[in-house]
Amino acid sequence: MSAGGEPDGQKGAAGPAGGRLVVVGLGPGEARFLTPQAAAALAEAEALYGYGPYLDRVPLRPGQARLASDNREELGRARAALAHAAAGSRVAVVSGGDPGVFAMAAAVMEAIEAGPAEWRALDVEVVPGVTAMLAVAAAAGAPLGHDFCAMSLSDNLKPFELVEKRLRLAAEAGLVMAFYNPVSKARPWQLDRAFDILRGLLPASVPVIFGRAAGRPDARTVIVPLAAARADLADMATCIIVGSAETRRIERPGRPPLVYAPRAVRGAAGGAS
Repeated sequence: MSAGGEPDGQKGAAGPAGGRLVVVGLGPGEARFLTPQAAAALAEAEALYGYGPYLDRVPLRPGQARLASDNREELGRARAALAHAAAGSRVAVVSGGDPGVFAMAAAVMEAIEAGPAEWRALDVEVVPGVTAMLAVAAAAGAPLGHDFCAMSLSDNLKPFELVEKRLRLAAEAGLVMAFYNPVSKARPWQLDRAFDILRGLLPASVPVIFGRAAGRPDARTVIVPLAAARADLADMATCIIVGSAETRRIERPGRPPLVYAPRAVRGAAGGAS
């Protein structure tokens, strides 16, 4: 087994002059969510690229370069990291949560596809992490226990009309929904618009889970019915899970409620499997 957690012989051939790029998921917050595979990949790297607050979560190692950039510079960050790796270095690009879920892995792949041939020759690995919706779901019970989807409410890279269409289709399909990037100072109205759309399609009692700073010391979970859901309960550090008509809430005197998705849909002939 290699230090990165892969069986020996399964890594790709090293790129030019031994260069290698790893995209690493840090998990949602505290170090306890960092996987051993991710920790090993970070320790092996000669240079780390990432959004500043994410780099701050990585333990310092002597001689390791850290190159921070703004949160909206994903593609530029990916290109810089690939160029660094192509020069022969072991480079890690860090993401909060899982790098493949609205994070840096897609930006790296996009840069490779459009970039020079030597980037395609690099040894590239994506190391998974615990994504925010899983941490929020665990704090609330099991709201993702049946079919669900995840979507970003940001319209920075897609028109909000497409977000609205997907909201309607997901609600009509009976899917539980996890929302990333729900609201920001530059996007103050989209989340309330999303709730208005869903209130026209789902029962008012459907549970909505607001999980802020999941996995961090200041984590907070708030559960309200869809009728009471509103944008001022969230910020960009919040992941939201909206239940389906099947979602259930279990009240517990003196304890937080539990929210879960039944394993079988009502009327299913075969029951749960």
